[in-house]
Amino acid sequence: MNVRTLLSVMVAFGVSVSSAEMAGGANWLELNFYLSGPRYDGDLPACDDEWVLRRISARMSEKEDIFWNSGLSVRAFESIRETAYRQGPPQSIPRRHCSAVIEVSDNGRRPVYYSITEGSGMIGSVYGVEWCVVGLDRLWAYGSNCRAARP
Repeated sequence: MNVRTLLSVMVAFGVSVSSAEMAGGANWLELNFYLSGPRYDGDLPACDDEWVLRRISARMSEKEDIFWNSGLSVRAFESIRETAYRQGPPQSIPRRHCSAVIEVSDNGRRPVYYSITEGSGMIGSVYGVEWCVVGLDRLWAYGSNCRAARP
C-alpha cells in the first residue's frame, strides 16, 4: 500500500468519525453560550380556546373550498374535551391533544381530533394547531379515522 492510498484512507476515516460526532447535540461549551435549547413553559391554550377553534374552522373552510371544492365549513363545536397533555418524555415539546364533535354545513356531525403544540406555528412564534376531521381526511394523511392525530 503506497503512502497516498494510506493517507486517503486515514482522511476518509477521520471525516466519517468527525461527521458522526457532529450529528449529536450541543456539547457543554455550546450550551453555555446562548445555545441552551428551547425553553418550553407548557402554557398552552385550552381545547375550547376561541383562537384555536377559529383557526380550525378557518383552515377547514379554506381546505374544503380551495382543494376539494366542496364548500363545507364548521357551524359549531360540541363535546370539546382534552384527551392528553404533554405525554411522552419530560423534555418533549408541550402538546395538548383534544377531541370534539363538529357540526358541518352539510348538516352532519363528525368527530375532529386536534393538537395544540407550543412553538410549532409560524417561525415558532405562535402555537401550532394540527387537526383532522374523520371522514374528511380524503388523502388519509392521518390514517384511517384520523388515528395519527390522536395521542
